[in-house]
Amino acid sequence: MGKLAESLDKAVEGTFTRPVPKSAGAQMRCLVRQLKGTRPVADLLGISQRTVERYVKGQLKRPRTPLATRIDREVRKRWQPQIRARAKKPAATTGGIVLDTRARFGSTAAPGTTDDARLRHIIQALPPQYAARLFDAQEQGAAEQQLLDIAAEGLQEIYFKDRGRRAQGLLVEFTDIDYIEVDL
Repeated sequence: MGKLAESLDKAVEGTFTRPVPKSAGAQMRCLVRQLKGTRPVADLLGISQRTVERYVKGQLKRPRTPLATRIDREVRKRWQPQIRARAKKPAATTGGIVLDTRARFGSTAAPGTTDDARLRHIIQALPPQYAARLFDAQEQGAAEQQLLDIAAEGLQEIYFKDRGRRAQGLLVEFTDIDYIEVDL
């Protein structure tokens, strides 16, 4: 998972009403409840069904690091789906998101202007249509580059082109990201 996808997840996780389960047994029970059985959980995690059952019963308590990472990622992805949807809806319909990034932006512009990529720190509110496109692309399993292209297009239109009032032929893309954060 890339920086932008992680940041979108963190922004939504900030709205959770209960903490995500921490112990391996609680996480496994959560996955078994969500996926309705131990076999789908075993297939998802790449382990045996018997191993899943042992974690659920409490016979196994500490998974190895790669398994613990997979378990945590899958639980976080599925935790409180209604709260997650409720947080995304206003951002995608009325409120938009705030993008805070320090990155290099490459640009293609009219002849006679510079297109040197330079480091910029930008905090910009993006309208709901870009938030909706980002959330939809993330739910459909889009690659990090596709998410970055959507965010760059939003910054291009809102920040660099000032909603179409200047720099008509400008095309902007991320070339190097120091950090990127999203706030709902």
